Amino acid sequence: MTPELQEKIGNLVKNHKILVFMKGNKLMPQCGFSNNVVQILNTLGVPYETIDVLADSEIRQGIKEYSNWPTIPQLYIDGQLIGGSDIAIELYQKGELQQMVEVALAS
Repeated sequence: MTPELQEKIGNLVKNHKILVFMKGNKLMPQCGFSNNVVQILNTLGVPYETIDVLADSEIRQGIKEYSNWPTIPQLYIDGQLIGGSDIAIELYQKGELQQMVEVALAS
């Protein structure tokens, strides 16, 4: 990964409290796993941003290297990788995702 791409992704992650790198966008997810994360965040009623990896092949590959996480979607809260769809579902069901989001938005 180029230093420029690393910086670009790093800035995206830092500049958004809640960010999802996904296939599609929050209005039109392009895969079921991305849709799961969008539905959870919509249910929580929190502001969040999405980056469509299908629109930018450099970011699509780069985010996997940046996070050392092989799959999409990737959910970031307060600059930290939370994980993909399965982890988001599990944290949501335990009530932990709500807490993480509230702490991030309060900071």
